[in-house]
Amino acid sequence: MKGKAIPVLIVLGIILVIWYLCTVWMNAAWVYDQAGRTGRTVGFGELVQATMVQERPMLPAPHQVAAALWDGIAGQAVTSKRSLVYHGWVTMEATLAGFALGIVLGVSLAVGIVYFRVMEATVMPWAVISQTIPIVALAPMIVVLSNTLSLGEALGLENRLVSKTIISAYLSFFPVLVGMVKGLRSPDAMQVDQLATWNASGWQSFKYLRLPSSMPYFFASLKVAIAAALVGAIVGELPTGAVEGLGARMLVASQFGQPLLMWASLFAAALVAGMLILGVGAIQRAADRAMGVRP
Repeated sequence: MKGKAIPVLIVLGIILVIWYLCTVWMNAAWVYDQAGRTGRTVGFGELVQATMVQERPMLPAPHQVAAALWDGIAGQAVTSKRSLVYHGWVTMEATLAGFALGIVLGVSLAVGIVYFRVMEATVMPWAVISQTIPIVALAPMIVVLSNTLSLGEALGLENRLVSKTIISAYLSFFPVLVGMVKGLRSPDAMQVDQLATWNASGWQSFKYLRLPSSMPYFFASLKVAIAAALVGAIVGELPTGAVEGLGARMLVASQFGQPLLMWASLFAAALVAGMLILGVGAIQRAADRAMGVRP
């Protein structure tokens, strides 16, 4: 652990030093402007100190972001609309729903592509093309479409949750699709032929060979997909006029000139992404143990 921690701490230290230097550089203009209005001169020490405590800085200092993040997480009741825990849960709810939908869609299409050549020729190119469309441009159309068709009422959900779920699924299904196609095709011809000589059915070949072989690829794709689903949920909150969720907090902070809140929300989203990826890793380890994989 010591050998692994030292390089990480070195990189983190370099990032913090660069961040602090950029904070002084980007916030210095305001300090010089205020000093010029009163005819004062500003020394370097005073400049550094003034750039670290601004209420609305161009670039907040790391300790300011940490303080705002701590206040949003531990300084508020979790049921408060000012709590980042509350808004993080709202975003995570749509993330998990879209992630689950993306898994179902990605795995289903992957199985069809592997077993049916016509699907590989028709579905796969469209799946690739779908990822070239900027999600920021597509999100408003998805919101309008879900509201027009009243999908939320049909599913017993809020329309805002439905649109965020669709956007999350749109971003998360593609990594699952690519990973599963690669994984299901990972067995070599000798293994497939061996099962054929044992008169194994197509289902038995899938169950005992292709599916177990695909698990490493599947879980690797899930770690990418869960992060993409979170991005989709946050982006989905921006055009809906949402007042809840981390994306909504970022939008409010940007509109009302609250950079500390915006940066705290960004780091809260990063923490949520880290927890989700750790969760996927825990599920992978449990699946590996169930399948008898050696660590």
